[in-house]
Amino acid sequence: MDNTTDGTWDRLPVKLNEKILQTLDELKFTHMTPVQSACIPLFMSNKDVAAEAVTGSGKTLAFVIPIIELLLKREEKLKKMQVGALVITPTRELAVQISEVMEQFIEKFPQFKQILLIGGSNPAEDVEKFKDKGANIVIATPGRLEDMFRRKSDGLDLASSVKSLDVLVLDEADRLLDMGFEASLNTILGYLPKQRRTGLFSATQTQELEKLVRAGLRNPVRITVKEKGLAAAATAQKTPSRLSNYYTICRAEDKFNNLVAFLRQHKHEKLLVFFSTCACVEYYGRALEMLVKKVTIHCIHGKMKHKRNSVFADFRKLKSGILVCTDVMARGIDIPDVNWVLQYDPPSSASAFVHRCGRTARIGNYGNALVFLLPMEETYVNFLSINQKCPLQKMSPIKDVVDVLPKVKAMALEDRAMFERGKKAFVSYVQAYAKHECSLIFRTKDLDFGCLACGFALLRLPRMPELKDKTFPDFIETTVDTDTIRYKDKNREKQRQKALAELKDKTPFPKKNFVRNKAWSKQKGKKERRQKMAAKRKHNEDSDVDDEDLKELLDDTRLLKKLKKGQISEEDFEQQITSGAKSKHKTEEP
Repeated sequence: MDNTTDGTWDRLPVKLNEKILQTLDELKFTHMTPVQSACIPLFMSNKDVAAEAVTGSGKTLAFVIPIIELLLKREEKLKKMQVGALVITPTRELAVQISEVMEQFIEKFPQFKQILLIGGSNPAEDVEKFKDKGANIVIATPGRLEDMFRRKSDGLDLASSVKSLDVLVLDEADRLLDMGFEASLNTILGYLPKQRRTGLFSATQTQELEKLVRAGLRNPVRITVKEKGLAAAATAQKTPSRLSNYYTICRAEDKFNNLVAFLRQHKHEKLLVFFSTCACVEYYGRALEMLVKKVTIHCIHGKMKHKRNSVFADFRKLKSGILVCTDVMARGIDIPDVNWVLQYDPPSSASAFVHRCGRTARIGNYGNALVFLLPMEETYVNFLSINQKCPLQKMSPIKDVVDVLPKVKAMALEDRAMFERGKKAFVSYVQAYAKHECSLIFRTKDLDFGCLACGFALLRLPRMPELKDKTFPDFIETTVDTDTIRYKDKNREKQRQKALAELKDKTPFPKKNFVRNKAWSKQKGKKERRQKMAAKRKHNEDSDVDDEDLKELLDDTRLLKKLKKGQISEEDFEQQITSGAKSKHKTEEP
């Protein structure tokens, strides 16, 4: 690990508290990483810090240790309801992880209490917990934290509690600022005192100074920690140097077979499998549970509400297993001993590719990543090498690949839920593909929908505009009437039958005129259409032109067109224009 460390903790220019050194020793953190040796002294000497470091470089300790040190140095001790430190992070999984690390350090400091404020739990319970136990350190996601500031009527005055704030940390800062949290952050920052230390930590720090200023940094010290070694120095590589990054090329209809073969060969290891959409996670996750035996498989995505926290916690404890997930797991999450990161679908942005890979090869460990690409996507390899300084090497073909797609089709025939998941996954994949950031490489028009449907093991193609008036000889639909496929869940099937019976008795409504000739991915949203209609109405209401003037203007335009086409002479044109003006003048006289 010598190439990822910067000496032992006693080499820091500032002295750490003995109890912190004891905890570091107990956790076997004997050496610092470069980001820790750079950030900790600056933070502790009251500097604002904006740190960029490759994923898995130990950023969490780079702010956890200074937080405790700064709170210990306060002249006035923090009271029960006084918040001295606030850590904001984009996902609840990352918040849980930071909270666990913080808890290990403050065990030796009983004067400090921390609270975790994240989605997926009852806000009222958070309010009661805060009022009952108090908190000096708050670790939160933006949405829940903003909600807590509005709970004064419930007896929680968080705005007063944060007046004593010494330290604010924005972890995964670039994602906080770009994924819709900007409004929440602005609201939260409005409650915080200006006299504080602020740290921004991320693997890909954005260059937008305005956003850094908005976050409250005053003359920040910019820290960029690159990988050591000649190769990294030459390329400014953004992924860990101990990461082996591979790609494999396979046709759409063979892709899932290759994935299953790979997982069967690595079932005694710990793997993350990334898909592009929640629907794909739901569908393929269920399929993998049936096809890859004697291994624990968990699924996690952004639309899961209450189960996400427990699923994440369970998978972290496993020595081996598979986590099927979306990009909700791509940032900052530290799962111990991940051997492989598999990207079944390339992410929608190139920077997300780097973050996904960073779930392995963390803090000096070795790791592997593999992305599955379709033949027409191979140029993505060059793009990543240039755009993200992320070189990939081609993997030798996966061995012992067998066709498992008939088994997936059988699962769909046995359970309507699986049949419907397949259709939703296919549609969501096409829609996500159309929104890819690298639109010159990932083009919907290049997709072979027939082969793609085979790869999804669909029984029949869904009705969607992208497929209208096209034939797909490579795709053979099932001869089974799919309306007869029943839900395995008896209650759900009972509800379906009831709905079908009610539908038969009802008088059919006239069909709406949907836009049928336009791909769903390109249709304008309802909100946008409503805004345009409202603007048009407002324009009409505000217009000074009355109906009579508008009619006259149209008549004059028609006459001018006739003149240009030679249908009337200039004399006729002048006469009709004049007579029209006279008649209008007469009607206006009192």
